[in-house]
Amino acid sequence: MSIEVGKLLDHRNGIQKKRIFWDEELYRLEMERIFARSWLFLTHESEIPKPGDFFCTYMGEDAVIVTRTRSGEIRAYLNTCTHRGNQLCQAEAGNTRSFTCSYHGWSFDLEGKLAAVPLEADAYHNLLDKDRLGLPRVPKVESFGGFIFGCFDPDAPSLRDYLGEMAWYLETFTARAGVELLGPPLKSVLHCNWKVPTENFICDSYHVGWTHAAALKVMGGPLAAMSGNTQAPPGIGIQVSTRHGHGFGVIWEAASALHRQPDYEEFLRAKQPEVAALLGEMRGKLYRAHWDAGIFPNCSFLYGTNIWKMWHPRGPHECEVWSWTLVEKDMPADLKRKIQKEALRTFGTAGTFESDDGVNMHGCTYTNAGPHARRGEMVSVMGIDHDSTHPELPGFVNDANYSEIAMRGFYRFYAELAEARDWNEIIARTHTVARNGGNSNGAPQTATPRP
Repeated sequence: MSIEVGKLLDHRNGIQKKRIFWDEELYRLEMERIFARSWLFLTHESEIPKPGDFFCTYMGEDAVIVTRTRSGEIRAYLNTCTHRGNQLCQAEAGNTRSFTCSYHGWSFDLEGKLAAVPLEADAYHNLLDKDRLGLPRVPKVESFGGFIFGCFDPDAPSLRDYLGEMAWYLETFTARAGVELLGPPLKSVLHCNWKVPTENFICDSYHVGWTHAAALKVMGGPLAAMSGNTQAPPGIGIQVSTRHGHGFGVIWEAASALHRQPDYEEFLRAKQPEVAALLGEMRGKLYRAHWDAGIFPNCSFLYGTNIWKMWHPRGPHECEVWSWTLVEKDMPADLKRKIQKEALRTFGTAGTFESDDGVNMHGCTYTNAGPHARRGEMVSVMGIDHDSTHPELPGFVNDANYSEIAMRGFYRFYAELAEARDWNEIIARTHTVARNGGNSNGAPQTATPRP
């Protein structure tokens, strides 16, 4: 590894070199060390409910097919024919009995086996070793709360262990009745480095009152007070960072703030006692809060606004954005449609807030085209001396909505994953940190959630 990531990122002091949004060599390292080692979101079980259902997506820049086999098992394969490397599945999603290559007609069954080869006897003289030519399989595929993730590293921890403290928080909206994603996902391209929108969603409440000031004034509601960043209302929310770089910010009692339909708020109020009875009062409180959140490395969501996103990297200066709507399974169909409409109105491809953000995300990346700007530094020091543990909440918490603790935690784990020899080294470090505690500048905490 010729590039030293540790010299680009100083998470203890909240400093990042601007090269991280532009550097080609760093991007190649990210594909090898970040995306090849992390658990990456693939799809939701609601999108492939039946045997033969499939969904095509990406893990980093590797195209994959996620499918449900005849036995109901969920598997993921590289979307490439083992004959001459053509893209095997051209459709984005659907149901099939097999995957057949459009180039020469090689066909693979749902278990990934090479099932049929045209002219096998005449052209190959029945000497083709079909057992060796099955589809390359993603080694680890697991589901949490219906969300399906995959990992290329067979030595990575389980998905539950990777999520760590974040799993405790995700149960807030997945454990009661379950959730589903409404798709197919909207797709668009942002001309920015994939880390820019990721860090924005994981913690950046600071930009909301400024970038989205005009929209907040027009929409009104509980978030309108943030418009213009003229004040930081005390007690409005918190920020959370977790061991493996996941994190989120909370605005209390604001889950339905960007929705114009009162029946969504009525639904949340009616179900909150169930969540509290099942998971405790704190998660009952989180259930009616608005979250801006990130699952390391490139999955983001807004709970309340109910948009779920993937930032698929397409080189260091571009990413492809996929956006779904998140709803609870037992919501009335009419309410699901209303939430989907509101989610797309705000953070869909042409959404009001999405358009505002795109301008800034482009600017954060392309200012670094100049060699002098690229030598500069960025800071994420907001709240750096006010991070602590919490008596009820797992992870590391800043008791204010305006903090960059989750951004510091993101880059702390990013550097750790990029520089570690393997997952064994990362796990050993987790145990050491758990014994010794952490510090207030984004150092990792134990991955064991509080009960």
